[in-house]
Amino acid sequence: MQAENGVLVYKKDSWEVIRSHVTIEKFLGGGSFGDVYQGFIKDVGSQAQRPCAIKMVKQAATKEDKTEFLNEANIMKAFDANHVVKLLGVVSVGEPTMILMELMPRGSLLNYLDSCRLKSKSPTQERILQMSAEIADGMAYLADKKYVHRDLAARNCMVADDLTVKVGDFGLTRHIYEKDYYRIGPNGPNPIRWMAPESLRHGVFTSSSDVWSYGVLLWEMATGGMTPYFAKFRNDEVLNFVEEGGTLDRPDNCPD
Repeated sequence: MQAENGVLVYKKDSWEVIRSHVTIEKFLGGGSFGDVYQGFIKDVGSQAQRPCAIKMVKQAATKEDKTEFLNEANIMKAFDANHVVKLLGVVSVGEPTMILMELMPRGSLLNYLDSCRLKSKSPTQERILQMSAEIADGMAYLADKKYVHRDLAARNCMVADDLTVKVGDFGLTRHIYEKDYYRIGPNGPNPIRWMAPESLRHGVFTSSSDVWSYGVLLWEMATGGMTPYFAKFRNDEVLNFVEEGGTLDRPDNCPD
């Protein structure tokens, strides 16, 4: 992103993909800024079709929404790790704007956990531990590069065919530069049930607050994808409970 007259503007670069080289196959899901599809990217040299996930900004999105949407791609350009979802390219010329990412065929970790629970076939403890370690590895990579994720949850981790898990969805991710935290204002939706006390109280996000979210994510995994605090509180009650020092109960099937 480059500033022009005080406004951030996306400039195409070597990540740009020609629109005609992208084939959309099927709808996978939707988000606040855009929808996600499965499709293919044509390799210019070999003409081979590479599977990919295609995130497209919604037609009703504002100019500011599109800038924020492309900021996610800009952030992903800095990442190259085994347990972080990889960026494959960007289509910024024409409409709709697209972010092209590696395809994780099993979808989100939350969907995987829900599916296992509905089938009464819970993942083994060994599998849960392996997935937990992979997510921790991805988050350690982000922390080492001075990025704070701000929205770590099972819904934002993606599962490959071989059940490898990678950290994804960088819509809220920010580089914290030389400072130790990233601060937000009071406006905008926030993932309250995954947020650390200091984030709820002061709008402060650090690698430490990502660790809190990781703990909530482990609770999700131990409960088969249940919603944190779901049995007790509304969102506003969760905020007060956590600010006053409250924590999640230990899941019944979680070892001591």
